[in-house]
Amino acid sequence: MWRLIFAYGLTLAALAFLLEWLDYKHAVHAWTTEFYIACIAIIFVALGIWVGNRLTARPREAYARNDAAITSLGISGREIEVLEMLAAGHANKVIARRLDISPNTVKTHVARLFEKLEVASRTQAINKARELEILP
Repeated sequence: MWRLIFAYGLTLAALAFLLEWLDYKHAVHAWTTEFYIACIAIIFVALGIWVGNRLTARPREAYARNDAAITSLGISGREIEVLEMLAAGHANKVIARRLDISPNTVKTHVARLFEKLEVASRTQAINKARELEILP
């Protein structure tokens, strides 16, 4: 962010120097005001395009689940479903209703996921699963 601010300030300083270099008083008599307005507009359009390209998120590559990590950790299909619902922010009771299992079974799946992913909380489990590319 600071780089962007520094680049913007440096650009404005360069433009101010350019206007001074053109000897504004002499150029005012030779060129019309509309010319200066057009020049400044073009510069700001170019600067806006540049800043927009820098700040716009790049499209992500297509998600491919890391089946090797799932196999090596020994995570079952049902545990993957529970993990996906945890990532969606659902509570144990909601997960139990949607998967048609008991809340105690959900707790067991969550506890096993914590063991397999070597984490202590839901947030850590989701972050670790994303690092391992188990979740998008």
